Formats: sequence, structure tokens, C-alpha cells
Amino acid sequence: MSLSSRVAGTTQVITVGADRIDAAMAIQFKEDMRAETEGGPERVILDLSAVEFIDSSGLGAIVAAMKQLGGGRRLDLAGLTPVVEKVFRLTRMDTVFTLYPTLDDALSERAE
Repeated sequence: MSLSSRVAGTTQVITVGADRIDAAMAIQFKEDMRAETEGGPERVILDLSAVEFIDSSGLGAIVAAMKQLGGGRRLDLAGLTPVVEKVFRLTRMDTVFTLYPTLDDALSERAE
């Protein structure tokens, strides 16, 4: 799984460099997210703009990544393609995560 990470102020931005988060990648995604977010800022934005497909395993991996952050930290999602956003809305995961149309929109939103 290709993840890149940078810190922008008090926010960590993790960009997914793969076009899919599916059953074949879910375990590696969770491990890589754990490594990237270990002891980082309170707010993490996951940039999904390159992801064109996600399945239930991918959703589960993102939920697991959110839980790994622990209390007091939050995971926001940005740059969802229409297909990926539809999956989040159909599964009501849009009520669990804050979704932003673009990474810039997410970064301009002040952390709560």
C-alpha cells in the first residue's frame, strides 16, 4: 500500500497512492496507517483523491484506522471520488466521518 504523510500545522495529511482499497489491500492499509499515525497530531486527514474503488474490507480498514487513533484524535476524509463517496453514503459511513470534497477544503476547516 502506498501511503505518504506530511504534517500541515496541527494536522497530519496521509495521502493514499493506490487506486483501490479492497480485501487484497485492507490488512496492509491498516498496518501502514498505524505506522504513519503513531503519536502524531490530533487531527488526521486521509486524502482519498486517487482511490477509485473501495469495498467493505476497505471501509472496515478505514474504520479500524480511526479506532487505532484512540480518543481525542480524529480522522477526516478528503477528495472522495463520486464512486467512493457513494459507498460511504450508502453505508451511512458519512455519519461517522467528516467528508470534504477536496484536501484544500479539509485543510481550510479549523480543527475542533
